Amino acid sequence: MAKEIRTATASTTNVRISPYKVRQVLELIRGKTAERAVVILKFSDKKAARIISKVLNSAMANAEHNKGMDLDKLYVHEAYANHGPMMKRYRPVAKGAAHHYVHKTSHVTITLGERQ
Repeated sequence: MAKEIRTATASTTNVRISPYKVRQVLELIRGKTAERAVVILKFSDKKAARIISKVLNSAMANAEHNKGMDLDKLYVHEAYANHGPMMKRYRPVAKGAAHHYVHKTSHVTITLGERQ
């Protein structure tokens, strides 16, 4: 019988950054301890690192206060970014035409697990 892992989750929705850019930073912290992930995000130059850092800190607070988990044993169990709604816009160009472009958004979710 598989051992059940205690987890704590935090997420944010409709963040104004492409999910592709967020996934690049999430790859850096997936599987790492929570403390190490905080340090990695602190020294990352990417815009997504600031957003992910806030979600990670929220997940750590949820684990400590809501689930009673030990902060020293936490690790990043799951971290993913899904597509959010796209804002569709148009820009005028020559000869009365218009070019279509989109502003992409993301839904970021981080799940922390507790190592035994």
